[in-house]
Amino acid sequence: MSEPDKFEDDLLYALTRTGEGFRPDQTDQAGLVAGGYQRGRRRWRRRSTAAVVGSAAALALVGTGAVYLTGNGSPSGGTATVAAAPSASAAALTPASAGPGTPTPTAAATVSGDEVLSTFKALLPKGGITEAGGRGTDDPQLKGTYVGAQLVFDDGAGKSLLMLGVQKHRPGQSQDRSCPELKPGQLDACSVTTLADGSKLYLSEGYEYPDHRATTKEWMASLTGPDGREINLSEWNSPQEKGAPDSRPNPPLTLDQLKAIVTDKSWDRIVAAVKPDGVDYAALSTGVSLQDRQAILTRLLPAGVSTTKVDGNEVVMNVELAQGGATGSLVVRMQKLTGQTGEAKDGAQGATTLPEGGQLKLYGPGTANPKGAPMAEVVRNGILVQVGEPPTGKPLLSLDQLKAIATSPEWKPRK
Repeated sequence: MSEPDKFEDDLLYALTRTGEGFRPDQTDQAGLVAGGYQRGRRRWRRRSTAAVVGSAAALALVGTGAVYLTGNGSPSGGTATVAAAPSASAAALTPASAGPGTPTPTAAATVSGDEVLSTFKALLPKGGITEAGGRGTDDPQLKGTYVGAQLVFDDGAGKSLLMLGVQKHRPGQSQDRSCPELKPGQLDACSVTTLADGSKLYLSEGYEYPDHRATTKEWMASLTGPDGREINLSEWNSPQEKGAPDSRPNPPLTLDQLKAIVTDKSWDRIVAAVKPDGVDYAALSTGVSLQDRQAILTRLLPAGVSTTKVDGNEVVMNVELAQGGATGSLVVRMQKLTGQTGEAKDGAQGATTLPEGGQLKLYGPGTANPKGAPMAEVVRNGILVQVGEPPTGKPLLSLDQLKAIATSPEWKPRK
């Protein structure tokens, strides 16, 4: 696991300890669920098409609560496997621009599952199609953030399951694919290319199981575009992703054919109708810049503790610390709690009322919430401030020091 991924996992574990109190309203939860889908791809095989077309399942756990969204059923009786997305972590995001001259297609109010499916069918070569179904932006479970289609295709040489999913990410929240070091038996081919419009195209020939417990192959194409689009298309040499014998030696479509489908302009109208997924950090921003938050934290750190690296976004700041020869990490989250009265409800589990107003919750050894890494959380005047250390190694700061930082009046939103 890379260091950024490891840091995200550590951060995630720390933030998920805050599940009982200070829960966001339903409007926030919908965004957090979408964020869980988006960030989850960093840790799992990016099987978003399965989540779109088969049954929808998302798990989003963040510093302000836990949200579960589940559903059942596959379109027209087809079989789809769902990879539940890990929770939304607050990793640093690098802002990205859509680029000059990027066309903006006219968005439809809604796109039906039948329209997604018919667009997909029209791009396929001649062959028989069975067990077909689609999901559109009118799907109540997905709330307009994902559309997709799946079908079983037979060109005369054997049946093959094809799954397609379309989603759209906010600027800076997409995650480009990369090819791993090719090892025998894992991938037979892999490439990532940049197209003329700035889109990134990933193509691979691989297997359903890298350990070859079954011989089923999965070939795929994934396109990420400057407008935030991500179009994923996977095919198998079997009528099912798992649990069915192979029906042919290889999937039916070549990599060039997969490329032609995901890059076709007929998806423009559908992409335009899809709502961006992920957490809208700009809407949660308190107006305090990352630079200003860093300055505040520097003033509040105990003597002898310094920052060696800082990054983040409008809401979360990831900090690397040093004290003598010891090093540590700190996560500071500062955000608006939209749709709430501005204070945590009286009696929130484990919360105490501060003399100057607001409520405080502490996590870690010796508290009512002993599991997880040390963290202090304050809700005051509609602002959430969390200060915590990922649970790796010996904490650099004590819980009292985290409390002193989190309860400081310096964490004020911009007017």
